[in-house]
Amino acid sequence: MISPDLLFYKFKPWKKAFITAVQRIKSNPPKDLDQQFERLHDTVFEKIDCLECANCCKTTSPMFFEKDIDRLSKALGMKTSAFVSEYLVRDKDDIYGLKSTPCPFLSSDNYCSVYDDRPKACREYPHTNHRKMHTHLHLLEKNAIICPAVYEISQKIAKIEPI
Repeated sequence: MISPDLLFYKFKPWKKAFITAVQRIKSNPPKDLDQQFERLHDTVFEKIDCLECANCCKTTSPMFFEKDIDRLSKALGMKTSAFVSEYLVRDKDDIYGLKSTPCPFLSSDNYCSVYDDRPKACREYPHTNHRKMHTHLHLLEKNAIICPAVYEISQKIAKIEPI
């Protein structure tokens, strides 16, 4: 597993090139931006296994929407209020997140014990193959120091024209 600290220091030297590339993409998104990201995403995830890493589950908290809370509460056989009380806290923006990391649903073998019912944010992570990708570019810098796949995708974005 690559630690987030190591990814941060590896990312730092070419962060400026990455930010410049993102600004260029934001100012003039290619018509096939979503398809380009999808190709990068698929290529990178052919060789990266999330179960070997799980940095996202070990270091960050997803946002929990009401639908997520209801689905997980039901799956765990808990009342919604009990689920919220046991696992969640509201942040300064009044958004629910986990009380602690690593995620309480992450097992020692990096499997998610609530995988089929996991929050939307977990389902979509690392946000590198969305529609309207230009609206998700702000997440890449943050996630590049957490996720080896995003790190690699970010590296490719910083080095090639057009992405």
